[in-house]
Amino acid sequence: MASGDVELKFRMTDGSDIGPNKYSSSETVQALKEAIIENWPQGKEGCPKSVQDVKLIHAGKVLDNARTLGESRVPVAETGNLITMHVVIRPQVAEPKAAAKEGQEPKKGGCGGCCIL
Repeated sequence: MASGDVELKFRMTDGSDIGPNKYSSSETVQALKEAIIENWPQGKEGCPKSVQDVKLIHAGKVLDNARTLGESRVPVAETGNLITMHVVIRPQVAEPKAAAKEGQEPKKGGCGGCCIL
């Protein structure tokens, strides 16, 4: 492994992994998230649509998209060490269904009976 490289694998909430792969310490967190989306396992549910749907967690901290691995204090250049980052995917929000009959207004959430004066 070259100096400044780090070997990462990404652990998802179901315990499956993506990787391991080698990345440079100058790699941004956003680029890592793009790699996760590209390498998402075939047939696996919940594939994220964009990098905003993915959170990367290392050492208990959510990593910022604009920062590099080096800036995020991910230990680099430690030979033979494999670092695991946890991946959390934002759940997909279902689109509201259209009203059953045309002209019928969809129901609004909540009871609507409270009023604060």
